[in-house]
Amino acid sequence: MQIAAHCRKCGKIMKNRRIDDYQVKTTCSCGFSDYRTLTENIRKVNPFAKKAVFSPYAVSEKDQQSATMHRTNREHQEMHTLEEISLLIASDIALPDLLATVATKIVKQLKADVCNIYLLEEDELVLRATHGYDPVHIGRLRLKMGEGITGAAALDKKPITLSNAAKDPRNKVFPELNEDRYNSMLSYPIIGGNQLYGVINAQCTSVRALPEDEFSFITIIAKLILSAIKCAQ
Repeated sequence: MQIAAHCRKCGKIMKNRRIDDYQVKTTCSCGFSDYRTLTENIRKVNPFAKKAVFSPYAVSEKDQQSATMHRTNREHQEMHTLEEISLLIASDIALPDLLATVATKIVKQLKADVCNIYLLEEDELVLRATHGYDPVHIGRLRLKMGEGITGAAALDKKPITLSNAAKDPRNKVFPELNEDRYNSMLSYPIIGGNQLYGVINAQCTSVRALPEDEFSFITIIAKLILSAIKCAQ
């Protein structure tokens, strides 16, 4: 995987090669090289960071084999995605680029249609990354604490998962976003200690419940984003 790190000598984008579970070697055409490692904080919040090799799944009874394979493959992909995000945080990638990458990976992993990442700025939730909405809304779309489902999750500092968000009385529709076509929704607050930093939103046109392992996946993603925010600060 390529990580967007810049050479400290000439400023060019460097190439990366994975060394082990925690290290990548970065090299530049000018001859400069460096090693980057995951921080202890990232290792703690991502329990899958050290699992570079996945164990094979156990085949159950014949009538359950397909479901077992599907779940196992999904969990393996989750572990791989978390490992990639951990390495990105350990690199020099800018926070807006990291959030954009994370939003894309969440959509892909959860089979969602939209993922938005809001950050708390002066008592408002500001859209800072999106996959599924027009990027023109980044920085412009703002929610007050308690406003909409996203604001409610932020205010209560608790996740909200809905299979039919349109029928929830807290739902707030932005006409310019065509949100009325989305049903399932997860709003997951990004919290450090008792302090709110933002909210992750994932939306689907389908009506479905979020499996337990996918909910755990978002929990770890939120902790990794928190680590990136603190590094940026």
